[in-house]
Amino acid sequence: MLNAGRHVNRLSEPLLWAELEREAPQYERVFGALGYELRIDGRGYAWFQTGDASGTVSKATRQLALLFMLIFEQQADAGQHLGRFVDWRIDRALLTGLLDKNRALLDAEGLAELEPLQQLLDTAVRYGFADAGNGAWRLLPAVFRYLDRFEELAANANLAAGAVGLALVEPEHERDES
Repeated sequence: MLNAGRHVNRLSEPLLWAELEREAPQYERVFGALGYELRIDGRGYAWFQTGDASGTVSKATRQLALLFMLIFEQQADAGQHLGRFVDWRIDRALLTGLLDKNRALLDAEGLAELEPLQQLLDTAVRYGFADAGNGAWRLLPAVFRYLDRFEELAANANLAAGAVGLALVEPEHERDES
């Protein structure tokens, strides 16, 4: 179940999650003996961490990262709290809004139409990042893996911008006193 990038989520698999939480040390030992590193995040998801830290990123991973980033951006602009993403309804209207606002960016990934975005969300379902039902999707706790990375990148960008800003400030002793 956890191989090939799949995640277990508390919201979509509550019985399995309860068992995993209850017996976490035993599962970690068993999977470790089989050559897998089981990671369990207290926010409600688990996955196998792979040792493959190669620079290659799969097309699906890259496209999911873009889609999630755009969803987070759109929802933040709408005043939604990012940490509450499991409560959001990702429906046709939201996806249409994403397309209207980000068509050029989505086009670069072959996602500039509604159907490819819906297919990508179905891929997210297969990997345990989303759940589908009633004509919409909802993001699952495993999406914290992407949100954490986005927040880390934003913090690093803010640090870099701050460092550039500091470098541009003229030292006090060099200011012209008039």
